[in-house]
Amino acid sequence: MGRIDARLKELGIELPAAAAAVANYVPFVVAGGLVFVSGQITMKDGKPHWLGRLGETRTVEEGYQAARLCGLNLIAQARAACGGDLDRVRRVVRLGGFVACTPEFTDHPKVVNGASDLMVEVFGEAGRHARAAVGAPSLPLGVPVEIDAVFEIG
Repeated sequence: MGRIDARLKELGIELPAAAAAVANYVPFVVAGGLVFVSGQITMKDGKPHWLGRLGETRTVEEGYQAARLCGLNLIAQARAACGGDLDRVRRVVRLGGFVACTPEFTDHPKVVNGASDLMVEVFGEAGRHARAAVGAPSLPLGVPVEIDAVFEIG
C-alpha cells in the first residue's frame, strides 16, 4: 500500500471508481508531467448525489459537502491517470470550482473549500493549490457544484 492510499485509509476515505465520460471528451488528459481532469460533478454510485442551487435550496454546508464529493471524484480520476498509484501525484496545481447559485449568493469560496480542504487532508502540503471559485446559474444534471483540476505527477 502506498503512502497516499495509507492516508486515505487513515482518514476513512474510500475513493469511488473513476467515472467514464458521458459525451465527446475524455475524463483526463496527461500532458508532460501534468494531468488535466475534466470537471467532476457530485456523482455517487452512478447518480447525482446533490441537486439544487446555493442560496435557493442548498446551504453553504451542503455545498461544502457537495464540493468534497467532487474532490473525491477528482482524486479517483487522478488515480486512474497514474495507473492506480496516487504516490505519483507530486502536487495539486489548480482547482476550478463552479457553484450553481442565485445571483445574490456570494459564498462561492466557502463552498469550494470542501474540495480544497480534502486535497490538503489527503496530499498534505502538496495539496495546496491555486484556485478559482465562480458562480453559475445552472450546472449539468442540476448539481450544485462542478470542479476541474490540474495535478502534477512524476
